[in-house]
Amino acid sequence: MTAIDFYTHVTDKLRTACRLAGKAHAGGLHVHVACPDADTAQALDRLLWTASPTGFVPHCDPQHRLAPVTAVHIDHTGADPLHDGVLINLRAEQPPYFSRFERLIEIVSLDDEDRRLARERYRFYRERGYPLDSHDLSRSAQ
Repeated sequence: MTAIDFYTHVTDKLRTACRLAGKAHAGGLHVHVACPDADTAQALDRLLWTASPTGFVPHCDPQHRLAPVTAVHIDHTGADPLHDGVLINLRAEQPPYFSRFERLIEIVSLDDEDRRLARERYRFYRERGYPLDSHDLSRSAQ
């Protein structure tokens, strides 16, 4: 069953997604990032190129010819994921394919509407019996 982690009180969702994707990649995991639109996907792509001066997180679009051998996929089209490791959801709704992943990460900002939508997703997962964990990032350096 998919383990679901909510990272709450996040000041910068993209930087947090970048950090978590890098951490998962360093642990040998494959990551699929579900973005709400092309602009968000492009911003995350740029951030992954520049976030770490000492390391690189290989990433691409899931339709790219190198996707089968690339650790992190950034998707905004709803493409069928190529693996079932870690899913980072940046969308307002739960991805329809979330349950095939070993782990789902939900990142929740300080925005009231984002928090409301996250509560709906949390309720959805809880009602279906998924194991949930929360990490309040207001208590740590993001």
